[in-house]
Amino acid sequence: MNTKLVQRQKIRYRIRKKVSGTATKPRLSVFRSNAEIYAQLIDDENAVTLAASSSKEKDIVAQKVPKVDKSKLVGASIALKAKALGLETCVFDRGGNLYHGRIKAVADGAREGGLQF
Repeated sequence: MNTKLVQRQKIRYRIRKKVSGTATKPRLSVFRSNAEIYAQLIDDENAVTLAASSSKEKDIVAQKVPKVDKSKLVGASIALKAKALGLETCVFDRGGNLYHGRIKAVADGAREGGLQF
């Protein structure tokens, strides 16, 4: 098995032990693949995804910008959807990735969009 993936999985589980979302303060979960990035607002108590955003959305794909800038747009998009649901705060789940680069860009975009965490 790939040791890098195993390490990341262990880190993910360690983070998930401490970070949990509620209906009023959902978990902002970020998944990063090589090409795309996805963000979800999750209520862990009811096991429901409240809102989701990704770099595959039409308005984000239409902008031909680098991946880091696309990540920032995904963060702004998820913040906009959270505002529409009446959510002000959330807890950030980096999904086992380092808080750096595209993961940090999503967080910055969400903060600029008005989410607090």
